[in-house]
Amino acid sequence: MIKSLSLSSEGSLPPPLEDDVDSVCSDELLGSQSRRWLADCLTEDMPPESGDFYTVGRDGLFVDYHFPLGELEMQSGVRWKRPKELCPSPQFIVDGATRLDICQGKLNDCWLLSAIASLSVHRSLLKKVVPLEQNFQDGYNGSFTFRFWQYGQWEEVRIDDLLPTQNNNLIYLSSPEKHEFWSSLLEKAYAKLKGGYRALDMGFPHEAMVDMTGGVTEVLKVPSLPRDLPAFLRNLLAKGALINCANTQGPLEQQSELGIMYRHAYSLTAVEKVKTAHGIVDLVRIMNPWGNTEWQGPWSDLKGPEWNTVSVEEQQRLGRVRREDGEFWMSVSDFRQHFEMMEVCHLTETLSISGCSVSPWCCIIHHGSWVPNITAGGPAQSGCFSKNPQFYFILSEVDSCPERSKKTCSFVLALMQKFQRRRGIDLAIALHVYPAHPKNTYLSPNDLRACPPILCSPQYSSRREVVLRGSLPPGRYVIVPSTSEPNQQGDFLLRVLTERGNTATPAQKPAPQENASVTEHSFPHQVALPSPKSTRQLFKKHCNKKGFCKPLHLYNLLTEAIQGGVLAGSEKYLALEHCKSLVVLMDSQGIAQLNWDEFLSLWDKIRKWTDIFLFYDKNKTQRLEYQEVSLALRAAGIMVDDLVMQLVGLRYTEPDMTINYPGFLYLLMKLESMIHKFQAYDMVGMGTVTISYRQWLHMTMYN
Repeated sequence: MIKSLSLSSEGSLPPPLEDDVDSVCSDELLGSQSRRWLADCLTEDMPPESGDFYTVGRDGLFVDYHFPLGELEMQSGVRWKRPKELCPSPQFIVDGATRLDICQGKLNDCWLLSAIASLSVHRSLLKKVVPLEQNFQDGYNGSFTFRFWQYGQWEEVRIDDLLPTQNNNLIYLSSPEKHEFWSSLLEKAYAKLKGGYRALDMGFPHEAMVDMTGGVTEVLKVPSLPRDLPAFLRNLLAKGALINCANTQGPLEQQSELGIMYRHAYSLTAVEKVKTAHGIVDLVRIMNPWGNTEWQGPWSDLKGPEWNTVSVEEQQRLGRVRREDGEFWMSVSDFRQHFEMMEVCHLTETLSISGCSVSPWCCIIHHGSWVPNITAGGPAQSGCFSKNPQFYFILSEVDSCPERSKKTCSFVLALMQKFQRRRGIDLAIALHVYPAHPKNTYLSPNDLRACPPILCSPQYSSRREVVLRGSLPPGRYVIVPSTSEPNQQGDFLLRVLTERGNTATPAQKPAPQENASVTEHSFPHQVALPSPKSTRQLFKKHCNKKGFCKPLHLYNLLTEAIQGGVLAGSEKYLALEHCKSLVVLMDSQGIAQLNWDEFLSLWDKIRKWTDIFLFYDKNKTQRLEYQEVSLALRAAGIMVDDLVMQLVGLRYTEPDMTINYPGFLYLLMKLESMIHKFQAYDMVGMGTVTISYRQWLHMTMYN
């Protein structure tokens, strides 16, 4: 009987990217065997049958066969056990989920653990990620569910509760309470999201904090922070910010003379004015996710004589504990001296914290794409900069800061590149802000040449997200996100954080004159597909009473959508089979239907791919010639070799070797989905995946 299938990629591969824990090989580097796997997927007839990621085991409990085991499958002595096999009465949470429930295991994932520690301080945020009603008693079936923020929406990740152990002890994250398992299961769910436990080895706290809060993270250098650091920190915490810090100057996780670990992520959870016999002292509270190894200098838990000058009542107010539990206090001056970097996650949701007035930022989100030759204009000095997407930005609500003589509006802009690192491609990205045109919301090439930006990123950066903080007088502005080179393909998420009352909307070019070509639009799909408002109405019209879109609903929706634009007539080539595949390839729950958010993600792809189709349909026949297809695929960020292109010609073209518009959407969806599935199993970018016989059937049948 076949137990598993091992699919490998030939040739040398680049090392994983330094600042990304889930980077994998580029599509261009897929070797012959993985290309053959992709070819098999493209040429198979794959009826979309309903499927499920989970199977009931012999004990009647769920087993998640899609969790990537990686090297743990081969490692001797590793046994996967459920909490009920490790202790007689397991609990999901014991006496509330707190920052002290975290003990690091054999992974170098303190970056993740520090984010979890910060999260646990705020119950409302914790509930968003960890549904607290789950337990091992009522309704227990062996599975647990968690939620993570991914590119503008919350995604549900469901796992079984089988955890890796050696000698009956958990290998990875655990709780000091041996019968408590919420933190261990959360770590497993995040590992599944990233591609396996090994994908959590080394990383950046700010990326984990974004995934667990949906916030915007800034990376700051402690020496450059304001002189009044306590006030600065209090302001951040009052707005609900989560703060991590580290000293990056020494060897990895080696201790300094006073106990601070180098290149190790800590959480800053409080700043307090403490009454002593000699006056007021500003202290910060720091949490080491290891659960031990604390600061040994002034104000340390065990060796700090300074505590003798503080009353018992004051120590109780601070919650001081005289033991090495990973949490400690230190003076602000020592914090400046012993920590170099600070990562601040600005929250954008209201927190319910008793006794604390929190006013988080208001957040406006926009999804966009850089499409070669269409909306990928490159840097400001290039002649095509005006092709880049533009966003109209109105500032009207001034800051409530009586100390400032000038009335200004503070804001934070965050530009995140989507999915690039999963493909091993990191674009260098940046933001520019210009004053708006007096009459238009869109800046022409002449407008951009005539006026320099009033605010911009200091340089192009290949990090997942670049953040630009600013303060400008009330007025009208335009934001331009760009890449460091023209004609680079990529998707992005732009977030605009402001005080309530300010707005940011996509900027549109003025309507073209009559008989003008479609390329004069800022996006070609605008003359082919309904407006966002009309699309929402179409979804409401065609979805079922529960608000879900099934394949037949999508067929009717797309037929009506195509009929009203320049691609009218293409709808006759649309087949129900196309719509079945579009639905199941976007469906993350195995239920063959899409909710509004999932449909919106699909519609964003359709709009981008329509732009590409219209651009490369040079003779305006509503078909792509065979030689145009590879160029169109490249514009969509998909690189394929001659073998795959030959198969595309055999499987997806009409007898005259052309691809119509619905067929093009279907082809792109199939290619993108199968490449992403391969990369999801190739968790450390080795170009090799090992999947079980059952997983293979699931992928090929439900596609």
